[in-house]
Amino acid sequence: MSDAATVDWVEANQRHLLAALAGVRRALARHAARSTDGPAPADDADDLGTSLEAAAMPAPPALARLCTTFRLSPFEREVLLLCAGVELDATFPPLCASGHGDSTRAYPTFSLALAALPGAHWSALTPDAPLRHWRLVEVAAGGSLTTSPVRIDERVLHFLAGVEHQDERLAGLVERVRPTDDPVPSQRTLVERLVTVWSRTLATADVPVVQLCGDETAGKRAVAAAACHALGLHLGVMSGQVVPAAPAELETLIRLWEREAALSASALMLDCDHLDPADVARAAGITRLIGRLRAPLIFTGRDRRSIPDRSVMTLDVQKASVSEQLGLWRAALGPDAAGLNGRLDAIVAQFRLSTPTIRAACAEAVGRLGAGGGVAHSGPPAAAGPLPDLLWDACRTQARSRLDDLAQRIEAAATWDDLVLPDAQRQILGQVAVHVRQRTTVYEHWGFAAKGARGLGISALFAGASGTGKTMAAEVLANDLRLDLYRIDLSQVVSKYIGETEKNLRRVFDAAEDGGAILLFDEADALFGKRSEVKDSHDRYANIEVSYLLQRVETYRGLAILTTNMKSALDQAFLRRLRFIVHFPFPDLADRAAIWRRIFPTRTPTDRLEPERLARLDLAGGNIRNVALHAAFLAAEAGQPVAMAHVVLAARAEYAKLEKPFAEPR
Repeated sequence: MSDAATVDWVEANQRHLLAALAGVRRALARHAARSTDGPAPADDADDLGTSLEAAAMPAPPALARLCTTFRLSPFEREVLLLCAGVELDATFPPLCASGHGDSTRAYPTFSLALAALPGAHWSALTPDAPLRHWRLVEVAAGGSLTTSPVRIDERVLHFLAGVEHQDERLAGLVERVRPTDDPVPSQRTLVERLVTVWSRTLATADVPVVQLCGDETAGKRAVAAAACHALGLHLGVMSGQVVPAAPAELETLIRLWEREAALSASALMLDCDHLDPADVARAAGITRLIGRLRAPLIFTGRDRRSIPDRSVMTLDVQKASVSEQLGLWRAALGPDAAGLNGRLDAIVAQFRLSTPTIRAACAEAVGRLGAGGGVAHSGPPAAAGPLPDLLWDACRTQARSRLDDLAQRIEAAATWDDLVLPDAQRQILGQVAVHVRQRTTVYEHWGFAAKGARGLGISALFAGASGTGKTMAAEVLANDLRLDLYRIDLSQVVSKYIGETEKNLRRVFDAAEDGGAILLFDEADALFGKRSEVKDSHDRYANIEVSYLLQRVETYRGLAILTTNMKSALDQAFLRRLRFIVHFPFPDLADRAAIWRRIFPTRTPTDRLEPERLARLDLAGGNIRNVALHAAFLAAEAGQPVAMAHVVLAARAEYAKLEKPFAEPR
């Protein structure tokens, strides 16, 4: 309805409700008169006129809709109006008291309704009858069924008055969603399929449940919202995590939502994307809810769920394709997209963001540009001022939210100049960077991705003793590629409980996919040790964990780096499936001297340090950094520049920590 038609309907609905209340008031007054032997009241409303006005309304009055929806008998309609009258009309309470013959009982009861209202029948009082089944009225606890106070449910009262207001008991559980994002073309096809099926069945009792599968959470919501909008339905979204496990609470929730769906023409989207698989009771409650709810229902999940005795329509919601992503970016950027000169292709190749996230990234970048903000990192030459770099950094920021809770983000500050490695190792690291930068060209434009997703993940193993530069090399790659670096401690991810390791790994990879972050798995030998002969179920599940991580590494669209101090302990079958293996040797004398020459920041005051002499200390790069830092603190405390004496004293402490004999370098 238009705004003007809505106003007209509200006014006509109020007149219709008042006329209906007047009819109940007359019946109540006649009963009160009989009880007190007083005169019967005269009629004060024209029922025919009211009916004609209802027929002329732009939409049926709320009372008529409610009676039709819940199939109320004429008597049940009058009982509902009796309870509503007490809330809306000040003359009803004293009439109720008169009808009861007791001034303290100024409220409706079923006994009063049976005595005063026409067409009374006892079956209207049963729990299965509409009034109590749909909780249109509530009977006060503690007394008898017929003499206890009866009151209209607040949600139903607002509905009769023409006010749309969601039940307060659902307010904390169900979020109202309006279609704000148009699905991309590939998702629009799913919308059309859903609309086609539901449009044929909404008027029947056999509306199929719709299951939306896949990892594209925002896309699922966009599909559901667009389909419901096309069908004239409101959409409410409820997290599966709030579904009660207790049967009684679950039954109450089902009844409340079925009533809400009928009153407000709504569908429910049950979001099961982030459920804990170990919560068996919750999963059972969700299955019962899906199986029992008789209202339009969409539920989501990463994997398909079987629902016994229900007709289920399953749709797989995929992320937007590269071309669709480009369209989303251009739409969000508007005229600014024209001046990016191909840099937008690189952003789309790296980041797979949802429509709202793309808009947020654009708003952030354009806002920083307008405020004169700069970029923190140097990257490829900007094509049209700082906007491409600001967009890239905004994408990184937007993609962090899911991963920050699962892993440690490392601020990558090291550059190629900071890395001291033999030329062979530096060349391999450079090739790793090339593979990351050019993967879209090779995979998409040159057709390798069409051959299959297996083996397209870029993976590298960094093997070497502690302190030889493995983490620094990961930082250098992250800084060079301008990507986030996250460290995942595999010793913390691996669980003794069956299935928990795969769940932990899945959460990490799923969260990292959108931003293509570099994942650094420390202590890979904790999981990738030589696979054992299967002697019991624990051996079998340990091998499954290895296979699962290998599968995710091979399909991960970003760069996965695994580190180990013991390459010999790793399974050879695992090593063959890695794209790069970089050996980090213990630094020789020349490399140690190079490390000492660049270990102190340029702002650190130094006094006649001798890198060649310090190189005689048999320390790896990580230990050299510890010594340099300790020496800086000693010098700062003494109010002096860092000198050889400070470094020697710090080196002595480092050797003691390593339990190695110390000899001062000569």
